Amino acid sequence: MNDLLFPRTSLISSVHALRKDLLSEGGPRISTMRNYRFAILPYDPRKEFELRNHIRKLSDELKSMGWNVLSISLKRILMSRLKSEDSRVIESFMRREHKLYQNDPNRALSYLKDKLMPYIEEPDGVASAVVKLIGEFADRYSVEKEKTLIFVGRAGALYPFFRSSSLLKHIDGKTRNIPVVLLYPGERRDLTALSFMGELPADRDYRPRIYDDNIHEQ
Repeated sequence: MNDLLFPRTSLISSVHALRKDLLSEGGPRISTMRNYRFAILPYDPRKEFELRNHIRKLSDELKSMGWNVLSISLKRILMSRLKSEDSRVIESFMRREHKLYQNDPNRALSYLKDKLMPYIEEPDGVASAVVKLIGEFADRYSVEKEKTLIFVGRAGALYPFFRSSSLLKHIDGKTRNIPVVLLYPGERRDLTALSFMGELPADRDYRPRIYDDNIHEQ
């Protein structure tokens, strides 16, 4: 990517650092752990469209160099899972949430969390669909691991129910050792802590490399 076309912002710096490590001599170096090929790229949720634009440009560049790149939408996965349910089940969720909200919005939110968590955070929820898509992609293209990349994005659509630490835990060991980069709308709070959307309490002790040098005070 041309530095003259884009101002040197924090987001651009993060994407450039990721690109450099992906194209490292000897193969992608997005992690210091040989068998743990995950990385996280945090970004300001207000820059969602800017982030998508930069990732699209990076993906196109990699593809022009012979890479196989797959972008997975967590929003699309969740909507597909919900649509596969009996419509009466979803309608009952909505009616109950609406009734609770009129008296206590916090109680309504807690109710939705209880109902949606199995779709999002359980091993057979969103994570299982991510693993399935990666496996199908690997089988379809007989991928070369050193020139293959998976982007997992659109996590903001799962706010406030999503925890990236849960997703990474459930897909660990099931990604064919293909590099996976999670596009994370939120803030870095210290070296290993991330706050989803900059609103939720920070999840700590992340193992993947975090491509962001800005640490926000709590």
